[in-house]
Amino acid sequence: METYDPKKSKTEARQGSEGTMNLRVLVGSLVGVVVLFAIIYLIYALTQSNVS
Repeated sequence: METYDPKKSKTEARQGSEGTMNLRVLVGSLVGVVVLFAIIYLIYALTQSNVS
């Protein structure tokens, strides 16, 4: 990945890769949702009584 391009302005050089940032946000959000559901399920499973 090239980090320096003499044809870019200072503002353009400071801009991040939009596709990479979108992927990072997507993956982070999915991991967060999975962890949240796992915690909720564990709390639900541990609070159930074992009456049969």
